[in-house]
Amino acid sequence: MKDKRALIVHSVYWLFLGVIMALIIFFSKERMTKEYILVGICYFSIINISIFYINYTLLIPQLLKKYWIYVLSIVALIIVMMFLKTGLALLYRDVMLEQTNPKTGITKHTDINLYMLSSVFISGFFIISSCLIKFMLDWFSNIRIQRSLETERKDMELQFLKSQLNPHFLFNSLNNIYSLAYQKSDKTADAILKLAEIMRYMIYESNDSWVALSKEIEYVQSYIELQKLRFKNGAAVEMTLNGEIDDQQIIPLILISFVENAFKHGVANDPKDPIRINIIANQKILHFSITNKKSNGNKDEVGGVGLNNVERRLQLLYPERYKLNIVNSATHYTSELMLDI
Repeated sequence: MKDKRALIVHSVYWLFLGVIMALIIFFSKERMTKEYILVGICYFSIINISIFYINYTLLIPQLLKKYWIYVLSIVALIIVMMFLKTGLALLYRDVMLEQTNPKTGITKHTDINLYMLSSVFISGFFIISSCLIKFMLDWFSNIRIQRSLETERKDMELQFLKSQLNPHFLFNSLNNIYSLAYQKSDKTADAILKLAEIMRYMIYESNDSWVALSKEIEYVQSYIELQKLRFKNGAAVEMTLNGEIDDQQIIPLILISFVENAFKHGVANDPKDPIRINIIANQKILHFSITNKKSNGNKDEVGGVGLNNVERRLQLLYPERYKLNIVNSATHYTSELMLDI
């Protein structure tokens, strides 16, 4: 047996048959002699157990796919065991075929042909039961393997998506710092320091499957501060937080792509029309929305992976527990995410 489930099923099966046999002996009107218990129960139980496990461990794994060979093997097994049982019955004729009632003195004779037929049916019972148990356990094992493979596939895909996200963010941030350095801006050192803080979160804290929502929001705020260094008068961002931010958890790096997308493709330095971020959290729902004015001159020629990446991660980690609504109007771009947390 490969696992505990198989051991339990086999134990229950044989215990059940043992209880049935004990009840038959207990309620039998005929007195069971020691010889009958030894031959009729012990010897024949060994034969029946052998039939069960010959089929279970040898014939099914090796020959089941070769259908006709398997059928012929089963027939041969039944015939061999029938002659073996019949031979034992003839060897112990007075025990197995001729039973005398001690009270009446009447001897009951069992027809040898009927005995052979009954041995065939008993052998068939153990073959069928071994098939059923084997197929049932294999079915459960296959389901378990499929679930394990699916989990491994999902984990690998998530790691791949996450590995995409970090270089994507780093690439854009380095571009921004390069612009500051090219302009010989005094903000360059601060930008590098802020990037180092952000990368520390991405490398260490975001390795966990879940992080505190407050940590994720701090990460978003650090990113916004980094982006503000790009602009002479700072970026125009309005961010509101409401609800139970400290007591909730979220998968890491799920909000940043929306914010990054707003800065990358939107107008971030217009005080009259700022980037608006709204986060509301309670015990059940996280509501996140971000709106930015569109910029016709800020196009990504390469094509980003951010939002597609986020949506795929949501599908894997929040199946049927999220709603993502994207509104792409002529002048503004709005992303609205609702998570069942």
